[in-house]
Amino acid sequence: MLSWILFGLIAGAIAKAIHPGKDPGGWIITILIGIAGAFVGRYVGGFLGFEFPNWSFKGFLFAIGGAVILLWLYSLLFVKKT
Repeated sequence: MLSWILFGLIAGAIAKAIHPGKDPGGWIITILIGIAGAFVGRYVGGFLGFEFPNWSFKGFLFAIGGAVILLWLYSLLFVKKT
């Protein structure tokens, strides 16, 4: 569990670099979304039949993908339209 939190911190930082535009929550929210994305990515990958040993490259890709998707959804919900 703690390794996935650290995994999520790194995935959240990379997802922030990948996801364009300004996010409404800043880096703290982005990191928390990254942690949540790591868990989401892990469970989605598990649902698709992938197995993730701790700190695997495949698991890292799913964690980043989950974080990018959650950041995108978060920005859709909370970005003010001008």
